[in-house]
Amino acid sequence: MRLGFLASHSGSSMRAIVAAATDRGLPATPVIVISNNGDAEALAFARDHGIAACHLSAKVCGDEARADQAIAVALEGAGAELVILSGYMRKLGPITLARFRDRILNIHPALLPKHGGQGMYGARVHAAVVAAGERESGATIHLVDAEYDHGATLAQARVAVLPDDTAADVEAKVRAVEPGLYVETLASILDGRISLPG
Repeated sequence: MRLGFLASHSGSSMRAIVAAATDRGLPATPVIVISNNGDAEALAFARDHGIAACHLSAKVCGDEARADQAIAVALEGAGAELVILSGYMRKLGPITLARFRDRILNIHPALLPKHGGQGMYGARVHAAVVAAGERESGATIHLVDAEYDHGATLAQARVAVLPDDTAADVEAKVRAVEPGLYVETLASILDGRISLPG
């Protein structure tokens, strides 16, 4: 399976997946990393590992529609069969969504459908979990569609939220399980334990 990645910053889950594909027998080939941020550490990581790296954004391409087209073309040109979002902070456009329908995965730092939707990312999610008095949180791998954090859930990992936990405590717990969840979910897709639509 040929994997394309989109990441806005360091791409920590992307790094775990690349390591699993390189060193731990995950039967996948990372083929391209795309970022909307030209200074993203994810792009430097890709170059260091011999993976194609592209900076594509509305600023670079002229507008959001052109960026959407460029992303879809870059992914197709690299032969990506599955697209992995790893901390990608932009909403995907209709061209990319259509060309990779049910083949785009995202990770969200909460147990969807709770604490998802527009504006719910990073520390905001963990603060909402604490404010709601939740006793567990975690991470969710889901398919990406035109709505924020809306596509079908493929897998979740859960962590306990203790009464005196701060948002930072919850964030640390969730971050610890995210990379492993992504790798295990991909392994399950590749060996047929998880079936994607179509």
